[in-house]
Amino acid sequence: MVGHRGFGRDTSSGYRENTVESCLAAADAGLPWIEIDAQRTADDQLVLRHDWTAPDGSYIVDRTATELTGQGIALLADVLDAVPPEIGIDIDVKTVLADATDPKARRTGALVAAALSAESRRRRLLVTSFNPGLLVGLRPDLPGVAFGLLTWLYFPPQLGIPAVADLGLDVIGLHTASLRPVEQAASAPDTTGGDRHPFPAAAEAVAAAHEAGLDVIVWCPQPATVVHYAAAGADALVVDDVPGTLAAFAEQGHMSSWTVQRGCPREPSCRSSEADCIQ
Repeated sequence: MVGHRGFGRDTSSGYRENTVESCLAAADAGLPWIEIDAQRTADDQLVLRHDWTAPDGSYIVDRTATELTGQGIALLADVLDAVPPEIGIDIDVKTVLADATDPKARRTGALVAAALSAESRRRRLLVTSFNPGLLVGLRPDLPGVAFGLLTWLYFPPQLGIPAVADLGLDVIGLHTASLRPVEQAASAPDTTGGDRHPFPAAAEAVAAAHEAGLDVIVWCPQPATVVHYAAAGADALVVDDVPGTLAAFAEQGHMSSWTVQRGCPREPSCRSSEADCIQ
């Protein structure tokens, strides 16, 4: 289990996303991993923010770290210092338009490499992004870190999984909206309509990724479906409703800190042949 933006998206159980407090709440709940968003500021710092704009409507990249902390936005360095080192962190890196033209030393990738070089020696890290170029460029600078490509809602796994394998990355991030609906039988005709590809069932997509040597993170499952994705072999679930997800696993007799051992992001070097592992 991975806490989405700490303890969950937006404000969950009173904890605002991407804050020190939200991340610590997820750790206190027993989650072995948290996910956070990081992007650059005008003075080349990294802050936690999902949106490209600050609460006042200005672009994050146009404001200094001091200006942003004044609006309640956390510094990445502060979160790394506060979260216990036994908790793994997935950093979802958000690039900006200026990353296409600025000197390389100022680009988001260079700032992330500098921020995580020492951190990777004391905790488990996964760097994810929707930008495959950033991930490929970072790999030589962070040899002890796992890298994963995120795919958007309704992005066909038929494209995403081969792309991650071709890029030589470690993890594919699949949103639940890119998989066959849980309630739709595998033999039922596809009902997505329009120009969308027919989506594979979760078990089919996970099996293909595992055969390619990739780990699979499923994004934003609801508590009612988390056990389904766990049974399908997903290596990690990024969840918004932490209490609801823990309760769902407890009802099924699972331990609360669920991971799948085969290549799980908890231990990127693990390649056990066991179907699943409750840790």
